[in-house]
Amino acid sequence: MNRSFARFTHAFVASATLAAAVVAAPAYAVDSLKVMIGANPGGGFDQTGRTIGAAMVAAGAAKSASYDNKGGAGGTIGLTQFVNTDKGNPNALIVTGAVMVGAIETNHPPVTLKNATPIARLFADTMVLTVPASSPIKSIKDLTTQLKANPGSVSWGGGSKGSIDHILAGLIAKEAGVDPKKINYVPFQGGGEASASILGGHVTVGIAGVSEFLPFIKTGKMRALAVTSKDRTADIPTLKEQGINVEIYNWRGVYGAPGISAEQRKAMIDAVVKGTENPVWKDALQKNDWTPFLLTGDEFGKFVDAESARLGGTLRELGVAK
Repeated sequence: MNRSFARFTHAFVASATLAAAVVAAPAYAVDSLKVMIGANPGGGFDQTGRTIGAAMVAAGAAKSASYDNKGGAGGTIGLTQFVNTDKGNPNALIVTGAVMVGAIETNHPPVTLKNATPIARLFADTMVLTVPASSPIKSIKDLTTQLKANPGSVSWGGGSKGSIDHILAGLIAKEAGVDPKKINYVPFQGGGEASASILGGHVTVGIAGVSEFLPFIKTGKMRALAVTSKDRTADIPTLKEQGINVEIYNWRGVYGAPGISAEQRKAMIDAVVKGTENPVWKDALQKNDWTPFLLTGDEFGKFVDAESARLGGTLRELGVAK
């Protein structure tokens, strides 16, 4: 074999090996996923963002994922930052849900979900009312008895003003014959902050998704009074079976950045859906008692528009929004 042919053969083999390596390299729909979480660490928004990010990476739909917590005003502070800094970024998501929709209807911020791109509704979360284990309140009847006697003496700890938690407190008051405008509602910026306040006895009753409080309920640090679903969740009695005719659910989903193309939007939707099919996501659904509630693209956007009208009407009725 002459030297020229040997060099050619070596170069050909090297090129073929490199080509094979390129072909074998995985193709990611999303390169470096960036997730904005409009709440402090430890709550439902935080759980949602980190779980869908991990599921997308595990499913091979995203190469990596990073997270940015920016709590306050029901997620609208994070939303404003997201819209202003990630315009045109096809790899960016923000967690949203009923809490953010209610906050937008209450506070009327200059930046709303209309400024972002609907990607996917993910799941519905049953809500639970809890008290510290040391509380003298043992049931919903005990709670409403105290509420009727002195509305201001019952402090309700939950998400931001105008959130689904706030709406629930108002609906329970209304059902008990108490003016919802008289409730003593204490808003928190995230589930971690709310949990600490409830465990410390700084509020009378706490409201959150079952997934957020269930660990404390199971260890006996919190006492569950009721869930908001039609049927029992984690064997916790419903509001309806205790004489309060209220059934309400939280939901969460993700939006993409403004200014992305139709092709980029479809790629992100496909990547998120692929994530929801991964065991990481399915295990989280089961562990947290989340109910699958998948809806994508424009249909999700229409759902959010309808939710805005529904929750806005309820908040105005309760005297929270104008």
